[in-house]
Amino acid sequence: MALLKRLAEYDREVLTFTLDGQPASGLRGDTLLTAVLTGADHLRGSDFSAEPRAGFCLMGACQDCWVKLGDGRRVRACSTPLEAGLSVSREPGRCA
Repeated sequence: MALLKRLAEYDREVLTFTLDGQPASGLRGDTLLTAVLTGADHLRGSDFSAEPRAGFCLMGACQDCWVKLGDGRRVRACSTPLEAGLSVSREPGRCA
């Protein structure tokens, strides 16, 4: 079940990407965080307990929304624009 529900702006271009190896989509202008959370119930696992996390500050100032791209880069999902064809991996977190 998706954590976020899109209420408006359905007329933007749909961009496809992969999330943990599975097909996913968002809209042009979405951040990775928005694209992931409109289709999933969490963004990543906590570094401390592996509990589901959805981001914290939502403005690129904290460390709570890191995801990994297919090219190996770790980026903040809240401040990284969605691009068609991206491969995004959610970090599962660590069990305490």
